[in-house]
Amino acid sequence: MNYIVLDLEWNQCPSGKENSVDKLNFEIIEIGAYKLDSRLNVVDKFNELVKPQVYTEIHSIIGGIVKYTIDELNEKGDYFEFVIKRFLDWCGEDYIFCTWGCQDLTELQKNIRFYNLKYKFDYPLCYLDLQKLFSIKYEDGKLRRSLEFAVEYLKISKTIPFHQAIDDVYYTTEILRRMRLGELEKYYSIDLYRKPASKKEEIHIVYDTYYKYISRAFSSKEKAMLDREVKASRCYLCERENATKNMTKIANWFSDGSKTYYFLGECEKHGFIKGKIRMKKTDDDRVYAVKTLKATDMDGASQVLEKQLAIREKRRKKRLGIGE
Repeated sequence: MNYIVLDLEWNQCPSGKENSVDKLNFEIIEIGAYKLDSRLNVVDKFNELVKPQVYTEIHSIIGGIVKYTIDELNEKGDYFEFVIKRFLDWCGEDYIFCTWGCQDLTELQKNIRFYNLKYKFDYPLCYLDLQKLFSIKYEDGKLRRSLEFAVEYLKISKTIPFHQAIDDVYYTTEILRRMRLGELEKYYSIDLYRKPASKKEEIHIVYDTYYKYISRAFSSKEKAMLDREVKASRCYLCERENATKNMTKIANWFSDGSKTYYFLGECEKHGFIKGKIRMKKTDDDRVYAVKTLKATDMDGASQVLEKQLAIREKRRKKRLGIGE
């Protein structure tokens, strides 16, 4: 299997998001990638500019970052339809994408859809988010650092500028090599551009330190929370071990009033399990749930209970008109 280290540069509507073309907030203007073999040797490179067809002026902020002019893109670039075909042919058959962050693959697929092209990736589309893996290896797993921060942290020489796709791919590749993936590959990510279309397509992943579930779409978050699988709170560690232990619900799913729900339970064998559900919107204004369950200690359990008490107190004061 090969690793495709990918970076994209894109433009956006120069007159503001409110004037963006429907379903294409970001138009790709450059695709850069390295192809690495199983030993992380670079075996090939891909770099092409894309001729703008939607936003024919460079947004002022984008122009200050990527340094390309419209004239350069028109002169040196080709139409997206041809660039993407050459790129996907270049990728080959057996590979996994590696990106810095979670946005590149989503925007790539949005551009493909906008031009009504018929390319389909595997479902679910698994990839390695090196920004997340950097956090897991060197920090707390939650922080998301810039590419330049990681380059400085790992003492990689900054020999070329940032913010051109092929240059950022070079730095991302150097970071990948220094991290020595190994066990980190178990923490692969799932691209959420294509959501589960049915219960059968719903995604369940058990990582070493947490469980992740992605639901099909519902008409509202209230409908989603009525679904048995969405609100299920089984101990994922027991399931991984093919064991069955009682799970006591200490704080059943409760909301902070927005799109997030929290849970706390206790497994007889594995101790406290905390949960979080984030409700996310689909393109057609429906919602789907992204649930995580994670083993925690007494401090983590206390934080969930304190959050529940704070929410209850806030609602009590609101009912009584206190603090308004």
